[in-house]
Amino acid sequence: MTAEAPARPQWRPARAAVLLAVFVCAACGLVYELALVALGSYLIGDAVGQASIVLGVMVFAMGVGALVAKPLQSRAAAAFAAIELTLALLGGLSVLGLYAAFAWLDLYGPALVGTAFLLGLLIGAEIPLLMVLLQRIREQSAGSAVADLFAADYVGALLGGLAFPFLLMPVFGQLKGALVVGAVNAVAGLALVGTVFRADLGRRARLALGAGSVVVALCLGYAWVTAHDFEVTARQQLYRDPVVHAERSRYQEIVLTRSVREIGHADTDLRLFLNGDLQFSSVDEYRYHESLVHPAMHGPHGEVLVLGAGDGLALREILKYPDVRRVTLVDLDPAVVRLAQTEPQLRELNHHSLADPRARVLNLDAFGWLRTAAERFDVVVADLPDPDETATAKLYTVEFYALIRSVLAPGGRLVVQAGSPYFAPRSYWSIERSIRAAGFATVPYHVDVPSFGDWGYVLAAPGSSPPALALPADAPPLRFLTPSVLAAAATFPADRARLDVPPSTLLQPRVLEYARTEWRGY
Repeated sequence: MTAEAPARPQWRPARAAVLLAVFVCAACGLVYELALVALGSYLIGDAVGQASIVLGVMVFAMGVGALVAKPLQSRAAAAFAAIELTLALLGGLSVLGLYAAFAWLDLYGPALVGTAFLLGLLIGAEIPLLMVLLQRIREQSAGSAVADLFAADYVGALLGGLAFPFLLMPVFGQLKGALVVGAVNAVAGLALVGTVFRADLGRRARLALGAGSVVVALCLGYAWVTAHDFEVTARQQLYRDPVVHAERSRYQEIVLTRSVREIGHADTDLRLFLNGDLQFSSVDEYRYHESLVHPAMHGPHGEVLVLGAGDGLALREILKYPDVRRVTLVDLDPAVVRLAQTEPQLRELNHHSLADPRARVLNLDAFGWLRTAAERFDVVVADLPDPDETATAKLYTVEFYALIRSVLAPGGRLVVQAGSPYFAPRSYWSIERSIRAAGFATVPYHVDVPSFGDWGYVLAAPGSSPPALALPADAPPLRFLTPSVLAAAATFPADRARLDVPPSTLLQPRVLEYARTEWRGY
């Protein structure tokens, strides 16, 4: 006597329940992908490279997962529930695990590839099993079934793609956001199997799934409760000095550290990091900012534009000139500006420059703002993050400098922080070449900033006559920069002489590749 096949669900909402599960699982799967890409962009900085690795590995693994699911089709309901529980656990804990691998183990690359492969493997096994479950409710042609499943899958992916940046990240953050999605993933899988296909599960399968559900709930719950402490501990592992402020804005991770410089000294070292990159040290930032600002102020300087520099330190130097009428500061991230306006020690360091009535702050993308700007400026100070990410590389291109040229008043000057001619010579000279390609005459120069090493700048003016590299007659008393120091700054040693490298453009961001390869290991 042959065993009877499990009865098909007869109630009409069953098919809708399967498609709803496809919708939710697709949304969760895309969130896992985006979470891995976003985390890599924050920690490593290479957004395009991280996206390529994650998407390439996961798509490949999804194909493998579809093949692996073939032997599981005879027990599709139990297999699907088990896969969703495993996916919920792995996906929910993926950000936490990768952050730990980066902070403590220095194994982020292999851990990322392994995590992306396992997630892709499990996601790829979903559709074949859901196809079997859909056909159990009502048999239909393969083409119709595939169309129904893929329609729900793609629409769910849209939901996940929108939910990640606009809901999960702002409300929960990366770590807790992944845990929320893991919980949703588990509930969706168990709800479908526990209602529509409950009759397909034997007693042992129900017990196993019940026990697995408890384990997943306990793991995700414990991770949720301890998430804050874990993040604080892991973050501190990445920095030498105690972290006194940390937040993840829409654009970047902002960390402020503070420590006593040396035993027996009262001075403290306040350091700002954006996505792990040092922006300044209060011990020697005056060297950097005096060298950046004051040579460009030689000449008319009534109207000044500052691009970047939301910490207010370059603004501090500019406002030392009483004949400056207005300074427009364009910085993308309002969180950095807010920190510079509210953190007491940082406010003291920038001399409350952001509260000066002559300062106007615009939290906008510098590239986009320049395209529509109608004002004209005597001086433009480009104090932007290094071009080691896709988002910042466009701010070191011929097109960007051409936009700056269009807002310069007659006799105006541009100064650009251009990185280290010692540690990153190709990057430095590519930036200088890009400025020249945009129609400027340039004067490259460099100084020693102990926190950064040998650091370079480019002073430029439109046309064929380079600006004078000199201090203004009305320059305020300075701690570091003198006429003799500035004159020496224009001399480059033989082992760091000018390199003949091509300019960087939007379509060929050469400076991005230079920056990634030259800074590797530092």
